This record gives sequence, C-alpha cells and structure tokens, in this order.
Amino acid sequence: MMSLTLTFAENENMNSVNNAEAYNLSVNMNALSKALNLANDQREAVSEIHKTFCSELMFATQYGKDERDARVDAAIRKDLGYMNYILNKDQYKKYVMLLNVTMVNRGLK
Repeated sequence: MMSLTLTFAENENMNSVNNAEAYNLSVNMNALSKALNLANDQREAVSEIHKTFCSELMFATQYGKDERDARVDAAIRKDLGYMNYILNKDQYKKYVMLLNVTMVNRGLK
C-alpha cells in the first residue's frame, strides 16, 4: 500500500511538472521579431508584453483546472489586446496564427 501511494504521489508530481512545462511559452525574441518583421520600437514592446504573458501563464499553473483555464483565457485575451495595439494588421494576423499553433501544440487549446 505504501509503495502504491508513493508511486501515485510521484506521478501526480510529474503531471504537475509536465503541466508547468506546457505553459512555458518563452520564445526566442529574435526569431519572433524576424517572423513578424518588427521595427525596433515594436520589438521592445512585444518583448515586454510577452514576458507579462508568460508570467501570467506560469502563475495560472498554481490553480486547479477550472481556475487555471479561466486565468489562461484571460491572459490570452489580454495578450492579444496588447499585441493588437502594437502590431499592424498583417503582423497581428501572423501573431495570432503563431500563438494558436503554439497553444494547440502544447495541448493548451
């Protein structure tokens, strides 16, 4: 019974670690800048917005599924709102596509 409990606890701990890793959306800012063809002032703003977004996602991992999902959705809406303000129409469209692909690949959507 004791070994079964330890195995279960270990698996729960691993699931928690794997979940946290899935929510780590840190990106290479040089690659993102190149992909979106960002101007220097846009690059600085996008970098700061992305840092905030990543922090909010990692913070969301501390909650249960329902609360975590709500916090992730709120972080995404906030991120997209800020990016929509900073990026032009074509850049924003590409950013949304990249974000959606990343979220799907990470199993977050």
